[in-house]
Amino acid sequence: MKTIDFSYFIERFNAGEMDSAEKEWFLRELEGNENLRREVELRNKTDAILRETEVLNLRNKLAAIEKQREENVVRKGYGKSARLKYAALITLLITAGGIVLFSGKEITGDEILNKYYQAYETVSSSRSYSQSADPDYIMAMDYYKIHDYRKAALYFSKVLEKEPGDMESTLLQGVSHFEISDYPESKRLFSRVIDDKDNLFIEDARWYLALCYIKTGEETKSVDHLLKIRNSESIYRNPAKKILRKIK
Repeated sequence: MKTIDFSYFIERFNAGEMDSAEKEWFLRELEGNENLRREVELRNKTDAILRETEVLNLRNKLAAIEKQREENVVRKGYGKSARLKYAALITLLITAGGIVLFSGKEITGDEILNKYYQAYETVSSSRSYSQSADPDYIMAMDYYKIHDYRKAALYFSKVLEKEPGDMESTLLQGVSHFEISDYPESKRLFSRVIDDKDNLFIEDARWYLALCYIKTGEETKSVDHLLKIRNSESIYRNPAKKILRKIK
């Protein structure tokens, strides 16, 4: 029996280059192969070390850009009002998130999220259409990549003001709000992606919306979406099955 060389597939998996079918197959392989899981983890750690310098450089670059923008705003004479506007918006985005204990269950929502939640990973910061040159989109993606989700949310909101039909940015803004515990806004954005019905991010949005409902203790709504995921060909089908067994 021929042994599979997983090196090629590990690289594609870690780089986010697999399509839905290939990723689903690879996740099944991971479930039953401890050595493969360790190899994936090892390569992830290695890649993280290699990216560390790049991330630090990117943080410095963004800090310099923000400083320059603030100086430009002050020179134009409306620095105070602009700063107050952004401060108010950031305050609006932040809400308290508590531990959710489903009635009659021994597992909490936070425990489920700790095990199954992972922020959506972007493949690249470029688009296939003209908006790829949008500086607000580039800034949003850069902040998202370094996990500065508050600033990512602000810049994605600017992108969506200009391009409200951009479902990629809608999804990523939803994840950004989730990361800063603004769950009502996350639910609104994920629902918007699902309701659009004509984009590549519907299954991702449904998965994150289900997790959002788990976080906010809305068990009936979370089960409804998890059942839809379980009965689909979604790459999230298997984790949805496992969560349903824990909360139903």
